[in-house]
Amino acid sequence: MTSVVDGSVRGGRIASRLGRLASLSLVVLLTACGTEKVQSFGGPTMGSTYRVQFVAGPKSPDGQKLQSGVQAILDDLDRTISTYRSDSDVARFNAAPAGTCAAMPPSVFALFDYASVLHRESPAYDITLLPALSAWGFGPRGRVTQHPTPEQLDGLRAVVGMEHIRVATAPDGGKVLCKDAASSIEFNSIAAGYAVDRIGAYLRDEGVANFLVDVTGEIRAAGRKPDGSAWRIALEAPISNARVAERIVPLESHGVSTSGNYRNYYEENGVRYSHTLDPRTLSPVTHKLASVSVIADTAFEADGLSTLLMALGPEQGYDFAVQHELAAFFVIKTDARVDETDARAFTVRSTPVFEKRFPALKGTS
Repeated sequence: MTSVVDGSVRGGRIASRLGRLASLSLVVLLTACGTEKVQSFGGPTMGSTYRVQFVAGPKSPDGQKLQSGVQAILDDLDRTISTYRSDSDVARFNAAPAGTCAAMPPSVFALFDYASVLHRESPAYDITLLPALSAWGFGPRGRVTQHPTPEQLDGLRAVVGMEHIRVATAPDGGKVLCKDAASSIEFNSIAAGYAVDRIGAYLRDEGVANFLVDVTGEIRAAGRKPDGSAWRIALEAPISNARVAERIVPLESHGVSTSGNYRNYYEENGVRYSHTLDPRTLSPVTHKLASVSVIADTAFEADGLSTLLMALGPEQGYDFAVQHELAAFFVIKTDARVDETDARAFTVRSTPVFEKRFPALKGTS
């Protein structure tokens, strides 16, 4: 779980669902130092919340203006990629038959291009899993009464797989997205990180150099706070009844994403079913990786990589992260006999790049 410290936001995605923002439209003054102030605004998005903190000076743009611009970005993405509204561009593409080619907004191609890069790196990343997610009760239709059989999962192979989706050139020279099977796509694993980076770009265009953006727990930092110190986040163990910071990390120009099985799962007959599916089996992962955080140059990159590592698990994911020189922090469930309310149920492991770039601060683990 990722959270923000130093008098700001804590709790990442979980806290966002618990209403960490009491006010959705009021620009709130947080701290002040001379003529520079930290202001904050936020609201609901993507089934969760977003929050923007920025350092404002005498010539800074009006906070309400910035909030309107940010909301426009989020609304545009909702109209474009949401799988929970039938009129979005992605929903219409998913509903179309095999053989369809459709013009798409630039954001869809940006998301698809990065998803393709991740898939080429490992088959454990795939954006065509929506039929399998729905079969396991994690799709837009919600819980199911029966789990899919192995034969049913094998049958989904006809429509699941990124080989069924491609980008082509239209007769007019423009790009189109094509499906060679009745496949469906969803960008939930990278959409928030993409949104964070777009918001960051908008803030810079408006003359804001120092900010912290959080969309559903995906974070992007730029610059510093008014006192000259770095923005700081806490990487927390997913303990169910407590807040335990495993590492405090200072950020200046980084994106951070945490993926985990602590937020979206259900239990039946003592078995936990995770929303993270392994595309190689089309079934929920069964490994002991509780969460993994990735710090990268952008939130977009971090979001996709954390999802990929989560699907790979504690061993394969760690090896992938080391091989690709990623700054990754793993929280692993070590003893199934220990209740998840106990910190002893977890251990942590970080890559060499993470330790080199983000060593433990004095007095922290």
